[in-house]
Amino acid sequence: MHQIKEAVIGAWEAAWDRGELDAFDAILHENYERVSTSSKRVTDAEALKREISEVRAAFPDLVTTVDNLVIDETGQSAAIFWSTTGTFTNDLQGVPASGTRVETRGSNLVEFRDGKIAREEVTWDQSELLRDLGVPSLRSAFEADDSVVDDLSGIPSLDALKGFNRQFITGVTVVTTIDAEGKPRGLAANSYASVSLDPPLVLVCVQKTTSTYASLFKSTHLGINIMSHAQRDTVGVFASKGADKFADLDWHAGPSGSPLIDGSAASIEAEIKERFQAKTHTVFIAKVTHAELADVEPMVYKAGRFFDGAELTEL
Repeated sequence: MHQIKEAVIGAWEAAWDRGELDAFDAILHENYERVSTSSKRVTDAEALKREISEVRAAFPDLVTTVDNLVIDETGQSAAIFWSTTGTFTNDLQGVPASGTRVETRGSNLVEFRDGKIAREEVTWDQSELLRDLGVPSLRSAFEADDSVVDDLSGIPSLDALKGFNRQFITGVTVVTTIDAEGKPRGLAANSYASVSLDPPLVLVCVQKTTSTYASLFKSTHLGINIMSHAQRDTVGVFASKGADKFADLDWHAGPSGSPLIDGSAASIEAEIKERFQAKTHTVFIAKVTHAELADVEPMVYKAGRFFDGAELTEL
């Protein structure tokens, strides 16, 4: 049993700390399977190696420690208790790196066959890592069956869905933040909603391909500015791909630094509390910490056109 313990610890540290993934070949059974206790996903040795490679690429300074390895008297099963630390330096599965230092712990229950690990139940996987980083997922890509590709085609048709959306009238907002260099960033969005008044929570959905996305993801706060009927040109600026959208814009910083645009019908600053992954978008849930109101009518958006909020007819 002492030899088994040394072999397991040696292979574990070689793979996780040094990226020597083939070290697992000496301790994993040919029919090895890995089961996540949270997602119930079952993977094989090659999937484990890919996961380690992805995590190590995102956390180059990753250090793992096997705190204890307890083998039962029969030598048929064991429990591995471990801890790990690392800095989120590079992007992981579309999640922008934040520079966050992560410390986490877990335990694995293993079953041996012919002196090698044949089955492993794990309390931690990449979906748990995202939660450690404060990024829960609506349906994590790590929890899906790798053999199944989601069908994201629209039923009904795309035209029908567009027709539905054209019938929904919204306001227009500009979502803002400050990037790592202290520069203001922002994008136009109408996917804003109030979640609740008590506590004061709001949400906004942001497409991952937008130029502001990475800066927003890494921020602790964001600004949401409801455009007034006089800010049509401002909306055009933030709907574009301009390099410096704030160059000719008057704005001021909220208490936590988020850009609040002068002339808006209303502006808030909010602390980002959760980031839910929703395939092509991220849903940001934020707690409002500051609000400003102006005596000016808002802009209204319907069917791809903008309208003056002051011209509405009351029913």
